[in-house]
Amino acid sequence: MNASLVIMAAGIGSRFSGGIKQLEKVGPSGEIIMDYSIHDAVKAGFNHVVFVIRRDIEKEFHEIIGGRIQEMLRPANVKCDYVFQSLDDLPDGFTLPEGRTKPWGTCQAVLSAADKLHNPFAVINADDYYGQSAYRSMAEYLKGLDPENPEKLCMSGFVLKNTLSENGSVTRGVCSMDDKGMLSGIKETKNIVIGKEGPEADGVRLDAESLVSMNMWGLTPAFLRGMASSFRDFLSNLSDPKKDEFLLPVYIGDLLKAGKAQIRVLPTTDKWFGVTYKEDAASVRDSLKALHDGGVYASPLFSDL
Repeated sequence: MNASLVIMAAGIGSRFSGGIKQLEKVGPSGEIIMDYSIHDAVKAGFNHVVFVIRRDIEKEFHEIIGGRIQEMLRPANVKCDYVFQSLDDLPDGFTLPEGRTKPWGTCQAVLSAADKLHNPFAVINADDYYGQSAYRSMAEYLKGLDPENPEKLCMSGFVLKNTLSENGSVTRGVCSMDDKGMLSGIKETKNIVIGKEGPEADGVRLDAESLVSMNMWGLTPAFLRGMASSFRDFLSNLSDPKKDEFLLPVYIGDLLKAGKAQIRVLPTTDKWFGVTYKEDAASVRDSLKALHDGGVYASPLFSDL
């Protein structure tokens, strides 16, 4: 199988020290969440990892994360590439708006990897733990995707109750699907908390078993070509040049409304972990330790590749 894993890591801080949530040591041998994502993807059959980072963190990233992971993946013959998301990496004819400091969003992050992607690929956040079954089902589906088909895609769907934090509110993209398991819409829902009778948002109860998007997508190179054209349209119609972002869930939602995408939802019952709040780190450590103790993961993590 030839499939790539694109890790959006440009949001990592420029100083690798305390307080950088993507670098929080949560595994029993000091592993970070990104280690688990890469391990699970490789075990599922992915053979290429693309790190999307910023140029100002390149040296530190390679020293602390990339070089270490490359060495661990060497026995599995997995290739690693680095690409850069930059504010001024814009199509011909466009210039950086004065005063713009905010990144252009997740679509631009993925577009920055386009030259490295020749097969179907998965896109994930650097600071989310998705679970082994999500990568297995994603890998299986990607096997059947035509790299030249821009419309046939997939998305991992997580059970809402498995994606909540006990330490504060979260935002989730609540999915609607047709009777064939195809995505028909995503409703961004903010301020989701664990209420007395289950998840709720601003006092409105939500279905705990509903599926939500955690920004784990299965895409194709042909899809990126269409997105590159849409990025030009986005830049031509900015309402706030300093703050507007070209976001993957919003773009895909627009394609769905226009009938230009067919997205299979791949349900997973694995529990999502993430360090949304500082207090989340302790529960993530406990959960991962239990997975190691239960034999789901070897210790050290990559020793089973």
